[in-house]
Amino acid sequence: MTVRPLTARGERTRAALIVAARTVFERDGFADARLTDITVEAGCATGSFYTYFDSKEDILDAVLAAAQEEILHPGMPHGEPDSDDPIATIEAANRAYFQAYRRNAKLMMVREQVAGISPDFRQKRVERGQVFIERNARGIRELQEAGLADADLDPLQAARALSGMVSRMAYQSLGVGGADDIEDLVFTATLLWANALGLTRK
Repeated sequence: MTVRPLTARGERTRAALIVAARTVFERDGFADARLTDITVEAGCATGSFYTYFDSKEDILDAVLAAAQEEILHPGMPHGEPDSDDPIATIEAANRAYFQAYRRNAKLMMVREQVAGISPDFRQKRVERGQVFIERNARGIRELQEAGLADADLDPLQAARALSGMVSRMAYQSLGVGGADDIEDLVFTATLLWANALGLTRK
């Protein structure tokens, strides 16, 4: 387990290593990335790496954790969507997610690469995805309680299906493909969400 550094200098060094690791992973892929490349990119001694991280897998986990925070809360700096219009809220959330995914697309491809070969990373991917699912399930439950969404739906199962749909759209269109128009994705994903939940535009 990585021990968090206690000094301001240590925090800066650790942060520099995370930024450098992301650069190297996105450029070279996980398999070809070397720890020496990361420390050179960060401008620190190779031995310093092990003060903060146990392995290449450990620092990748830190890189992904930082990206997860951006993707999970991408719209916060731009203000809250109109809570009186649930479809507008879903649309805003979808737009923020797709935009954040595009910014992080190369890193998401590295995540897919490692999750395919590492059971530990596969489990961590499931756990991180569960954060999205549970947040969306709460939103669906609130819509049902307000009489706006289909009451027959199980909120968790609906959230799992709809979150998985949006995640896969992002992977195929912005990760593997990389050229799809964001607004086309937003329109389609939002319409499918609304139809699935039985929502109507005000």
